[in-house]
Amino acid sequence: MSISETAPVSSGALWTGRVLSGVIVLFMIFDGAIKLPPLDIVTQTMSELGWPADANVARVLGVIGLVSTVLYALPRTSVLGAILLTGYMGGAIATHVRIGSPLFSHTLFGVYLGIILWGGLYLRDPRVRALIPLSR
Repeated sequence: MSISETAPVSSGALWTGRVLSGVIVLFMIFDGAIKLPPLDIVTQTMSELGWPADANVARVLGVIGLVSTVLYALPRTSVLGAILLTGYMGGAIATHVRIGSPLFSHTLFGVYLGIILWGGLYLRDPRVRALIPLSR
């Protein structure tokens, strides 16, 4: 199935996809923005997670998250942004697995974000629907 053969999505599904994507964008902007100054709570939490309590490490993570989020928010680069954000979430999941965080509240939080991220993109982007046809 090519992109031109992808069935059009309803207006409701399109807006649901935009809202889901908007939730991810807002969350990731917050996540990246608090790492830029970085706040004391950020460096303290990073230390608890096994990361160096270094402001520069926090800034690098913040910039990576923000750049990936901008790519996800722009229609032309949304698939690339989704792939990069998926990797970012994978790093968060691996960090929580390594330190033995609670499964459903902490460790799987990145999985929940990934489902929302890709679900939103699936509903708003015909390229993704053509790549991953859920029905025929």
